[in-house]
Amino acid sequence: MNDSAILGSGKLSSLLAKFAVPCIFSLIISCLYNIADQIFVGQGIGYEANAATGVVFPITVIGWGISLFFGDGGAAMLSMKMGENDRKSLPAIVGSTVMAILITGLVLIALCYLGGTGLLTVIGATEATLPMAWSYGVIIFAMMPLAMVQNGLASIIRADGSPEYAMGAMIVGAVINLIGDPLTIFVFHWGIQGAAIATIAGQFVSFLLCIGYLFRAKNFRLSWPSFLPKWHSLTGVMMLGTSSLITQLSIVVITILNNILLVHYGALSAYGSDIPLAAFVVLMKLFQIVLNIAIGLAAGAQPIVGYNYGSGKWDRVTHLFWLVMAWTFGLSLVCTMAFEFFPLFFVQLFGASSELYVEFACNCLRIYLCLLPLTCVQKGCAIFLQSIGHGKSSAFLAVLRDGLLIVFTLVVPMFLGLEGIFWAAPCADVIAFALTIPVMQTSLKKLKGDARVPVTQPAA
Repeated sequence: MNDSAILGSGKLSSLLAKFAVPCIFSLIISCLYNIADQIFVGQGIGYEANAATGVVFPITVIGWGISLFFGDGGAAMLSMKMGENDRKSLPAIVGSTVMAILITGLVLIALCYLGGTGLLTVIGATEATLPMAWSYGVIIFAMMPLAMVQNGLASIIRADGSPEYAMGAMIVGAVINLIGDPLTIFVFHWGIQGAAIATIAGQFVSFLLCIGYLFRAKNFRLSWPSFLPKWHSLTGVMMLGTSSLITQLSIVVITILNNILLVHYGALSAYGSDIPLAAFVVLMKLFQIVLNIAIGLAAGAQPIVGYNYGSGKWDRVTHLFWLVMAWTFGLSLVCTMAFEFFPLFFVQLFGASSELYVEFACNCLRIYLCLLPLTCVQKGCAIFLQSIGHGKSSAFLAVLRDGLLIVFTLVVPMFLGLEGIFWAAPCADVIAFALTIPVMQTSLKKLKGDARVPVTQPAA
């Protein structure tokens, strides 16, 4: 039995642990790049510097989203093709995915440099944070194309049956960043630029390790012609990756919208503009950590789901869905309880230079993250539908919660003021979860119907 065939016969809980745990760690480690900057910058420079890195954050999320658009889509297609025993198409899928990420990454950084400080002002930089935001961003932007390729390749590597390798590549880069941050900030006194240098150093090493994997892949062999973008391969990749892109782009829209509204409503409050901005950066980092646990579970299951779906093993697909949802809800609930009972610990972790800031940040953290398990389950459902090729339903669920959040973010503050910006999240969570239930009921019912139809299994 070859390595990939075990996906169709192994114990599901064991397979999920094997694939999901490294995926979760990989995604959390990716978060640590930015979070480590936030912690060391907050402790070494101040919460104004945290606000400055938060201004650059939406741009890095766009890059992340593009890399997942192609990377997750390519991984999903790779898994289904392996389940169908179609190995000939794999090199074209991988090569086209890599080149598409690289080209779009180069276009993105060109736009960032052309936009300059004006772009940062549009997305929320204040007079106090603009110089630091540009000093940080101008360095981060330089590595974005390669960092995007590395992030997309991590999904491909997991789909190829090597989740531990993808995790290892991320760990090495994160360790370099974690060592580099205190050195550049506290020893060399390079300030916020030092944090950016430490980040791109780690990203570059991770990139080299992921590129190196292409020469030792388990299920495909690449040649130079493989990297010529092939439209017939990319169309399927982009269809399956749409929900990943939408999820990340919606984070960008939400972050920019919140930055603008926090500046506006903050100026009308006792907190001013910079305290709400800095507090929002902190809670978004915590939100991303927990969300990445949920995404890691669902994305880690993707190779297993895709292979079994391609093989026509519908019962295993359904069983795996419920297993992922149970793990997602349980883990996110534990995290949410920690935020609700110990908000001060998490706020102070990112630096706390004033009592007014601590009071505001703790209160808003509790509000914004109170229904986080519903968010995680809803996002996991979107990724599951992506794994079985239901691109349209997946895209709908991917945008549902965040679209509602945008609406509530605009409306609720009209009645509750500054605090209403944070109450918008639980409002969106409840409605999005309620609307997700019938979508999943329909999809699971179809799987049960398919299970009653005999399927000719492909050769192992």
